[in-house]
Amino acid sequence: MSSELSGASFESLVNEMIRRLGDDPDREGLKKTPERVSKSMAFLTSGYDMDPKDVVNDALFEDAHRDMVMVKDIDMYSLCEHHLLPFFGKVHIAYIPKGKIIGLSKTARLVEVFSRRFQIQERLTEQIAQAVDELIEPEGAGVVVEAYHLCMMMRGVQKQNSKTITSAVRGSFLEDQMTRNEFLRLCMTSHSPLSL
Repeated sequence: MSSELSGASFESLVNEMIRRLGDDPDREGLKKTPERVSKSMAFLTSGYDMDPKDVVNDALFEDAHRDMVMVKDIDMYSLCEHHLLPFFGKVHIAYIPKGKIIGLSKTARLVEVFSRRFQIQERLTEQIAQAVDELIEPEGAGVVVEAYHLCMMMRGVQKQNSKTITSAVRGSFLEDQMTRNEFLRLCMTSHSPLSL
């Protein structure tokens, strides 16, 4: 970054971007936009300040459960690192415990750690799977991410209905075809909503 820009505030940079894109940053509707964008981007990239170990903290529990545990349809929002446009969708996480289980809400928090960064979906999927594998040390783990990318929908090819699906598997999910098939079937099967 040039020394001329390194000292500029984030708000000033947004102000200049608005001007370069052809609008007046001083008009009524845009006056507070630089401040709002600064706060918004800080939130959307807050994953850089998160550590998966800190997120899980003491929510690992010893347990003899040996069958698959899945948390499905975790909402995910991220920013494509190529165009800084959103991509969003669902994350499905499963693992087979080997003496330890994780608090269910912590799987959703792991998604936030990695999705709240500039990302590509392929890396996001791998990072979540690696974190589950390292933190829980299960027999196996799997992650599937299904997402819509606004960089494909709003610009470029403008394909409105295309969805990208990525997966990452570890341990028995990689080595055992039946385990992998069960995981993928559960990910892709629609279920009726639970009634309360």
